[in-house]
Amino acid sequence: MKYLLPFLIIIPACEIGILLFSGKTIGIIPTILMIIATGIAGAWLAKKQGMEAIRKVQREISFGNIPGDAIIDGLCVLVGGLLLLSPGFLTDLTGFVLLIPATRKFVKPLLQKWISRLIDQNRFTIIR
Repeated sequence: MKYLLPFLIIIPACEIGILLFSGKTIGIIPTILMIIATGIAGAWLAKKQGMEAIRKVQREISFGNIPGDAIIDGLCVLVGGLLLLSPGFLTDLTGFVLLIPATRKFVKPLLQKWISRLIDQNRFTIIR
């Protein structure tokens, strides 16, 4: 619950402020066009990276390996795509960081550490 508050109140308030500032600085039409452009680019990139993540999972399974790294990639792509669908520059920036493979490699170790911590605290169960 403590993580839900920032996502529902603080982040949208910051996004509104940035959008208002952007509209005042560069104009309403360019701001709207930027939001639409990032949405289109994000949808294309999410589809491309999502298909690549699915292929990685299938490849790992076909070799008899557990597709842990590929599943983390898929999770990043899913969250990044969802963030790009919401209007705003902060969520778009975060979404692109999660979608672009070069920047995603910096986020993946943090996610792996967080998931390992959840498993160690018995808050996350793996069924074999």
